[in-house]
Amino acid sequence: MSRFLSAEYRALEEYVPGEQPKERTYIKLNTNESPFPPSPLTMDAINREAAEKLCLYSDPESRALKEGLASLYGVVPNEVFVSNGSDDILNFAFMAFGKENGVVFPDITYGFYKVFAELHHLDAKIVPLNDDFTVPKQAFLNTGRMVVLANPNAPTGIALGVGEIEEIVAANPNAVVLIDEAYVDFGAESALPLLKKYDNLLIVQTYSKSRSMAGARLGFAFGNAEIIKDLEKIKYSTNPYNVNRLTQAAGLAALKEDGYYKGNCKRIILAREWTREALLSLGFTVLSSSANFLFAKHDKVSGEYIYRALKENGVLVRHFTAPRICEYNRITIGTEEQMRTMVDILRNILKGEE
Repeated sequence: MSRFLSAEYRALEEYVPGEQPKERTYIKLNTNESPFPPSPLTMDAINREAAEKLCLYSDPESRALKEGLASLYGVVPNEVFVSNGSDDILNFAFMAFGKENGVVFPDITYGFYKVFAELHHLDAKIVPLNDDFTVPKQAFLNTGRMVVLANPNAPTGIALGVGEIEEIVAANPNAVVLIDEAYVDFGAESALPLLKKYDNLLIVQTYSKSRSMAGARLGFAFGNAEIIKDLEKIKYSTNPYNVNRLTQAAGLAALKEDGYYKGNCKRIILAREWTREALLSLGFTVLSSSANFLFAKHDKVSGEYIYRALKENGVLVRHFTAPRICEYNRITIGTEEQMRTMVDILRNILKGEE
């Protein structure tokens, strides 16, 4: 780092994204992207906008996109916020709602929560997951803090039910409860039905997973109109044009072909369940998942060894080094063909260890 970096940021432990190697072609199962391309209408919208209007700034209000999201999800436009990826929304929410009384989130979850808490100097209470990696619901009741929960959780894939989410929201009436639903379309229940009942609920979703647009960087959130105004205030104080013209056009077009994306989710769910059974047959412990990935460890071979051996054979998965999960790998679900190839490679790796 340079001598010019502010002292308050020198010890910041930044988020480490999943590998994006360029030295060879991999079966890429490490960053929870969709294996399927965007819908035809989505790609057509990008091409048209690129030719016609890139000389103009994007709509800072993203009005058409908000109206489309509101219509699809059964809310009104002033209950919708859109941003440059869901990470931007999380960042804004930590800034807006976590400074007075702090935040609380699990110890094993999306790594950016800890980074945002440190970046904004928030008092963070980190709650250990249960031994089976489920969320200890009681620890998130009556906290007096902003509650942040990924549901389904990452990297475990385990989800809370809407009834459990409601208990947490109802027990924290004076704090925002943020439910990060990045993976909700792969088998979990959304907390969206609770929105009209509670003014402290903020639901965050993304186009990166189920809508095949990780590279477009588009996130959206639902909340009480006043909470949305708070997020807009932060956005307009940082980057009003934070969702570019191409992304807005693609996001709106994707809503018109929602059935295409739902069909892809079903294919991923089927591939996930096939992969889970295959891993179990190979001696893996595999957590039940409601996401587009599996969290698995082998009973005899270390997680790091499996990660490195797969990489040497052209398959990328995500390995974590935290003590509680260092034997696990997170495996994104790709196409059926990709998953069969990975399982075949794993089978050969394990045979070499017998």
